[in-house]
Amino acid sequence: MGHSSRRGTKPTLAVLAACASIAIGMAAAPGPAAGQTDPVIADPVIAAAGDIACQSTQPTATTCHHQATSDLLLDPTISRVLALGDEQYPDGALADFQASYHPTWGRVLDKTSPVPGNHEYRTTGASGYFDYFGARAGPRDLGYYSFNLGSWHLIALNSNIAMAEGTPQNNWLEQDLAADTSVCTLAYLHHPRFSSGGNNSKVRPLWADLYNDRADVVLAGHKHSYERFAPQTPTGRASTRGIRQFVVGTGGVELTPLGTPQPNSEVIQSTTFGVLRLTLHATSYDWQFQPEAGGVFTDVGSGQCV
Repeated sequence: MGHSSRRGTKPTLAVLAACASIAIGMAAAPGPAAGQTDPVIADPVIAAAGDIACQSTQPTATTCHHQATSDLLLDPTISRVLALGDEQYPDGALADFQASYHPTWGRVLDKTSPVPGNHEYRTTGASGYFDYFGARAGPRDLGYYSFNLGSWHLIALNSNIAMAEGTPQNNWLEQDLAADTSVCTLAYLHHPRFSSGGNNSKVRPLWADLYNDRADVVLAGHKHSYERFAPQTPTGRASTRGIRQFVVGTGGVELTPLGTPQPNSEVIQSTTFGVLRLTLHATSYDWQFQPEAGGVFTDVGSGQCV
């Protein structure tokens, strides 16, 4: 905490980067084969959602739409797919991943960069998740990593393990942010800091580090709905230099209504499955909620990096 912004001058940047790599041994870990930095892509498009695959492959009116949402990912303009946790219900068993997730969202496994959810940890150590995704999931038993895409820095975090100040993940995040010089930063994890279905204070230390480094966007799942927040601080105060959070728990398993809208909540919907598409420009981003075939809800907008 408290390190200088990545937008400022960093005379010790090389030292910080070296220390991060040596001390952590993973600073730029997996995605498609560990994170694969690809700054060549201009204005890359990413697609994201969590809470994805049922054990059953047969959809009902309100459940198990992971086939339909996966169809949205086959667009060749999508550079990277961010799976926001709870990829496989009910407990992230490897056999279930192979039977349900793999024939659907697994069709874009080669461009997927996941984070684990709480359902994956119903299997001891989230072993089914780490076995299925392999190097794409980051260092085994840790599950946090970072990579660059276009001109953006992307950070995958694990909200199922310790996140408090001074823990290994928190220390790694601070080192990763200090070593990065990108103008725009996006982080993603399973549990949202803010939700009209209930806020989560445990992820606040990670949010604080991201906010101190002027990160721009955080994506989360966990709540089986879609919600967009205005930029805000880790304590929930609206701020033009705050972080904009999207909750995209609409990947297919089911949809659940939320409660009274929280402050700074701008859009809520729990009737349409789909994915969030983000186009990452050099100093800005565009968003679009893309519904499954036949869905009518959408949400479109743009934001500037801070």
